[in-house]
Amino acid sequence: MSGSQRPVPLPEAGSWSSPARMGNQMEKLTHLSYREVPTADPLGLDPDDGPRIGVSYIFSADDDELEEPGVVVDGEQQRGPGSPAEDQPDLLDELECSVYYRDECIYQKGGALDTYAPESLLSRCKPGDLLEFLCPNQYPHWAVYVGDFQVVHLHRQEVKSSFVTEASRGRRGRVVNEHYRFRALSPTTVVRAALAQVGAKEQELCWRNSECFAAWCRYGRREFKIGGELRIGKQPYRLRLQLSDKKSHTLEFQSLEDLITERRRNDQMGRAAVLQELAGHLQPEEGPRSGHDSH
Repeated sequence: MSGSQRPVPLPEAGSWSSPARMGNQMEKLTHLSYREVPTADPLGLDPDDGPRIGVSYIFSADDDELEEPGVVVDGEQQRGPGSPAEDQPDLLDELECSVYYRDECIYQKGGALDTYAPESLLSRCKPGDLLEFLCPNQYPHWAVYVGDFQVVHLHRQEVKSSFVTEASRGRRGRVVNEHYRFRALSPTTVVRAALAQVGAKEQELCWRNSECFAAWCRYGRREFKIGGELRIGKQPYRLRLQLSDKKSHTLEFQSLEDLITERRRNDQMGRAAVLQELAGHLQPEEGPRSGHDSH
């Protein structure tokens, strides 16, 4: 199974393979399937309840690597931002979804949302805003606007400072401050957190993808970091996909990091492809199941 497929059932505690990890350093793995490895909280201590050990998925390819135009992935050519179809994203193909931690909604994305060309987007940005750049068949790319027409973003295993027009790579974008329902840090703190990470790369990184990095800068929550949560016992996170006005499909996860990875895969596929993939799994059953369930 490649890193782009749906998660497999988690093994019991104690059955994980363990690469050495010191602080933020982790050996780079190149497995072709999902693996779980014990990791420490990237900061070592959590301000709320002390030290915590987490588990992180390691993938053969990180989704930001799939955003590069013209890259061949799994034998297929990926479209770049120069493709005509990408100039006007089909926003109706976006899948509505909500994320719950136990019974609390912590993320929600509605239907078609307006997007803007990078030059137009600049007039709508304020320092500390989260930006999302979109085009069909590619993973959304997130960035933190820091002022002076620039953003800080995680791209291809490095945190970079770029002009908005450069970071967008021809894609249309939007401000997505309202997607997550966590309390945001002050704009000054968000900008400072982002700028402090510029230049970090590869083994220094604590984030799986551009969204996790940008969201961490804005909300300061360890859940967005690699190994930021303990994956043992019940699965407290639920991803509810809105398939139609009256029908939804729910997936369960042990960490927000894993849920974001799956949700971004759905974003990359588009609504029609997700519905087609789920068609064989949507059988009437009582109660949700981990990974596949229906309402």
